[in-house]
Amino acid sequence: MEEKELRQQITETGRRLLQDGLVARTWGNVSARVDAEHFLITPSGLDYMQTRDEDLALYHPADKTWSGPHKPSSEKGIHAAAYELFPEVNFVIHTHQTYASAIGVFGFDRLSLTKEEKESLGGIALAGYGLPGTGKLKKEVTAAFATGAHTVFMKHHGVVIAAASREEAYERALLLEEVCKRNCDIAEQIVPMPQGEKAALKDEILLDIQQTYPNARWVNTEAVLRWALLHRPLTAQLDDMAQMIGRRIPWVKAEKEAVRTVFSSGGNAAFVGELGAVVCGRDADDTEALQILVDKSAVCALNTMATPRKTSLGAFDSALMHLVYQKKYSKQKNG
Repeated sequence: MEEKELRQQITETGRRLLQDGLVARTWGNVSARVDAEHFLITPSGLDYMQTRDEDLALYHPADKTWSGPHKPSSEKGIHAAAYELFPEVNFVIHTHQTYASAIGVFGFDRLSLTKEEKESLGGIALAGYGLPGTGKLKKEVTAAFATGAHTVFMKHHGVVIAAASREEAYERALLLEEVCKRNCDIAEQIVPMPQGEKAALKDEILLDIQQTYPNARWVNTEAVLRWALLHRPLTAQLDDMAQMIGRRIPWVKAEKEAVRTVFSSGGNAAFVGELGAVVCGRDADDTEALQILVDKSAVCALNTMATPRKTSLGAFDSALMHLVYQKKYSKQKNG
């Protein structure tokens, strides 16, 4: 396939991942093999909706050099591992899809799927945890790929999918989410859905908050409503929550001043009474990403409630990722 067409496939895939909710913000990355020595990959920290074909980086993994107007994704190492280990692989997608991320935190060992589903995914494996963009993460993912699996869960992080083509890679991402959603049913057994909407109180709180924080929005997905019923904060289990929100999403009473206090103290998300959660980004795009992250974080937290094992990220790792995001990636995203 010509390089021009590969560039188009990558940028189109990035936009589709964002539109389908398989990634948020600038997270995740997409690549395609060009020849035996090079692959194209999405740049670091650039909005998928703004990424042009010419923005992609042409990466040479043997000597770790690249050409193009932007640095390649910091996760280029895990893409390189797929191309090195699998001669038949021509396209790689790294996603942060909600239900697969939840299974990757805790649940891989009890993941139920048919023989046909496993074959369609090219085999599955779980990679141990490593901070994003580090040699440790690459080592863990490489070891998982070395088992022959083409779909790899990255603990606390997301999924990387290797395939022969763009179409096969995307079909695997969609199938994986379907399978993992089917397996995330613990919440229904433990936490009931709340009864009644209390729409008037929700409107009253939001309208008051929006006078000072106009980007504030409710998050009322099933998982968020279930978690709000527990009256407890949520500790980060995923890298992307730690990066954009921080280590903890607080729970506060369903009172206007309580929500206002969270935002005035620098927070950008809170569970509010039994009404759901309120988020507030710096702009509409930020707020939309926060809505996705709070829902995904709730799905993960509910899915791990039945295990006595620690499933949260460490305080140091969470603080480090949040600091790096604030100082680097959020600025990159905003130019």
